[in-house]
Amino acid sequence: MSQQMAELKFTRSHEWVRDNGDGSCTVGITDHAQELLGDLVFVEPPEAGRQVHAGDACAVVESVKAASDVYAPLAGEVLEGNEALADSPELINQDAYGDGWIFRLRLNAVGDLAELMDADAYTAFVEAEG
Repeated sequence: MSQQMAELKFTRSHEWVRDNGDGSCTVGITDHAQELLGDLVFVEPPEAGRQVHAGDACAVVESVKAASDVYAPLAGEVLEGNEALADSPELINQDAYGDGWIFRLRLNAVGDLAELMDADAYTAFVEAEG
């Protein structure tokens, strides 16, 4: 497991969450998810200011194979979408846990992060799924 993954939390729908330490978090799709999708050709992040609930479909990623929803991992307000993805959706393929982030979210309750899987639990989940 990479050091990058160790600091993240994960969902069963293959989103990752990084705690930004200020009541907000950064969200993207996992390396596993981008591998399953293949080369991404379009990303539609959520609009800033949008209120989301945990589990809401709030973004879309499209590859040459399929389109897939991205779900809000926790409840909160979208602070921004990653505008770089409009011109370079392949950033998710190249750097899923870094430059390929999809949106930032101000959390309604920071404690909700504890409900998500850590990297070890996510790795076990993917292996069991697979």
